[in-house]
Amino acid sequence: MDTKALRQKILDLAIRGKLVPQDPNDEPASVLLERIREQRQQMVKEGKLKKKDIKNDSVIFVGEDNLHYEKFTDGTVKCIEDEIPFDVPEGWSWCRYSDVIELYSGQDLTPDRYNDVGDGIPYITGASNLVSEKVLINRWTSTPTTHATKDDLLLTVKGSGVGKMAFCDITDAHIARQIMALRCTKVIKPQYLYIVISSMLSDIIAQANGIIPGIRREIVLGTLLPLPSLREQEKICEKAESSLRIINLIENEKDDLKEFINKVKSKILDLAIRGQLVPQNPDDEPASALLERIRAEKEELIKQGKIKRDKKESFIFKGEDNSYYDGIPVGWTVCYLKELFDVCSAKRVRQSDWRTEGVPFYRAREIVKLSDNSFVDNELYISEKHYQQVKREYGIPQPGDLMVSAVGTIGKVYVVKDTDRFYYKDASVLCFENRKGLIDSQYAKYMLMSKFVQNQMKENSKGTTVDTITISAAMNYVCLIPPVNEQKRIVSTVEQLLNQLNLIELELA
Repeated sequence: MDTKALRQKILDLAIRGKLVPQDPNDEPASVLLERIREQRQQMVKEGKLKKKDIKNDSVIFVGEDNLHYEKFTDGTVKCIEDEIPFDVPEGWSWCRYSDVIELYSGQDLTPDRYNDVGDGIPYITGASNLVSEKVLINRWTSTPTTHATKDDLLLTVKGSGVGKMAFCDITDAHIARQIMALRCTKVIKPQYLYIVISSMLSDIIAQANGIIPGIRREIVLGTLLPLPSLREQEKICEKAESSLRIINLIENEKDDLKEFINKVKSKILDLAIRGQLVPQNPDDEPASALLERIRAEKEELIKQGKIKRDKKESFIFKGEDNSYYDGIPVGWTVCYLKELFDVCSAKRVRQSDWRTEGVPFYRAREIVKLSDNSFVDNELYISEKHYQQVKREYGIPQPGDLMVSAVGTIGKVYVVKDTDRFYYKDASVLCFENRKGLIDSQYAKYMLMSKFVQNQMKENSKGTTVDTITISAAMNYVCLIPPVNEQKRIVSTVEQLLNQLNLIELELA
């Protein structure tokens, strides 16, 4: 069930007058709007409002030609039929947000004007304070200027959280520039306002502009709003709330199931790399024998002077006390990751060498997406000439190598395919060159994704601000290796199980 689409459908039906039946005895919305306009004009006469406060007031009506028109305070009339997104039932009216709400734009405070110890009134700074449609307070101020009050609808209008909303449940709070407070007049219910904005949110967000996306107050105030009678607003809110509550329950169940599936996937990989997923075959050549051959070949190359011995070289062995990693299956062995792979980084590519076309240039974020089989909308490239140069002088990833995200979201793994053609960012991504023949690439991926190795990555990651995997740390991860034939059996079984779980996830999505 696509709960997101179902939620949108309920909201759309609500604002089109199709969620609850109309009652012809309800007072038309046009009468409500006329009443509020008269009140505003009276407030101008009494000096409670200035003329400039009502200069943008207008009346939207249907002409004799059945088209929508808008009449302004200066007497001018404009046909706005092209702006009307859909028809509304009889008794409803189209209006602008400015006709039914008061809007308060926030103002940022300098650090010397707020605190985190509870002095003053709450200070709502932005989207991070709006959690699960509730207001989370972690700052206060004794010098407020722009106030929000209880039942105001708080709308995030700037930054990455544009469109995030919550009702203010505080009697008095200061709001920052990222927030606008929408205060309802007597002609509109706060919950109905929330429904309208939620339904038409994508259209409002689409008008955000600037380097940091932002919605201007003129956009909010000038947006069209379908207005039913107060009585119908109440019925709509009641029906929508009960329907959305059911959808939320379904989504919570889906989230719980997704979390369970992720735990099952993790358990499958854990069983796989501990030899508990498929039976062992005593006829398989032990992994230790293959490892010993590789070590012997390396010793011969050292004797011939073709390579130098690593001064910090070490390997894991089982002593007479039979103590290392008790419980690993017969035929398996334990080794350091450096015995399986050559771990390397890329030749640095300067930002001045980035291009908008050519050979794809992957950072950690692209590797994360590739590892999750997500679509990569690549942003950066290097020229073909540059690619050929690094290929010749430094080497490029080969099929079967493993690319591992090494900064930020660490430990995401992608196996290089035969058809891949890319280069990668130094330090941000590490290449585990898999050319020794000790390990199947897909088994290596599942091993690196297992808790056993992921925990080592977390424990040994270091960075001033974000987690970082270094080459030296990666080379000393401890790995559990089965015979090559068993690796292939494990991969086959893991993929069958993961495919079944992925199908369930696809149905949930």
